[in-house]
Amino acid sequence: MTDLLRRRAMAGLGAACAAAALPALFPSLARAAAWPAHAVNFIVPFPAGGPVDTTARFTTQPLGQMWSVPTVVDNKSGAGGIVGAQFAAKSEPDGYNYFFASIHHAVLPSLRGNLSYDITRDFVPVGMAAVFPIVLVVNATLPVNSVSELIAYAKANPGKLSFSSSGTGGGTHLAGELFNAMAGVRIQHVPYRGSAPAMQDLLGGQVQVMFADGPSAVPHLKGGKVRALGVGNPTRSSMLPDVPTIAESGLPGYEAYSWSGVMAPKGTPPEIVKRVNADLVKVLSDQATVQSMIAAGAEPKPGTPEQFGEFVRDEIAKWRDVIKTANIKLD
Repeated sequence: MTDLLRRRAMAGLGAACAAAALPALFPSLARAAAWPAHAVNFIVPFPAGGPVDTTARFTTQPLGQMWSVPTVVDNKSGAGGIVGAQFAAKSEPDGYNYFFASIHHAVLPSLRGNLSYDITRDFVPVGMAAVFPIVLVVNATLPVNSVSELIAYAKANPGKLSFSSSGTGGGTHLAGELFNAMAGVRIQHVPYRGSAPAMQDLLGGQVQVMFADGPSAVPHLKGGKVRALGVGNPTRSSMLPDVPTIAESGLPGYEAYSWSGVMAPKGTPPEIVKRVNADLVKVLSDQATVQSMIAAGAEPKPGTPEQFGEFVRDEIAKWRDVIKTANIKLD
């Protein structure tokens, strides 16, 4: 056989072998091409009607329309988000199971040392979905009109101020403890079973300060009994555009807000993760969806999987330090 014929034969054999190997080497490509073939499940680890659930429903319905398959929101609540996370971590990583994580899942590793899952090890990030503003509000009888004045008042009156929250270890509690640490003050925490009773006692003057979620705070601002001093977002909130950030109103560098984002069980094909992220970004950029979410107290926050993964790691480290400094323990 001449050298030319030998080279041609070898080239043909190599091409045939490569073609035969493609399905084995790139099975995820084949799955991605056929995806989605049936309903896609989204686990929400909180009851229906809450901010994370609301965000899930605003986003998954248009995703289902884009994909021409049903999207199922499955509320698996319990233990502050642990039950749903455990279930999601064990779900099949086939591209049909997703999980709406929240700030709770960045806090839980520092509050509970015996979790059966690891939020960074057992999941892959898909993308941020929304942020929920935390608003620093005070009873209107308190003689302060800015964050800097509140800090000065707290330092001049040690032990006289208290702040309410919706519960120990929650986002609104941690927002207050971060404020204490950064401002060098000691405003006493008073936990309640939910935002409603916490706000009620602020209105009544039993507590003077509250780090409230946006939907709890906004309806009361027009009544004149409470005053908003700042929002914990890094930029001004679209819900309260005239209220400065806490950082610009007297405590530079302060950031505290609740959030939610989509994750998938570890092992989910990366091509499908990329597709879901791209479509999620489209949904969160649609003006009709944006306006509906803002009206419900959620601000869309689209981004890449890499950005969301880095954000979650930063949140875990940030709140670990706050929890340690404030010696927060769950009963």
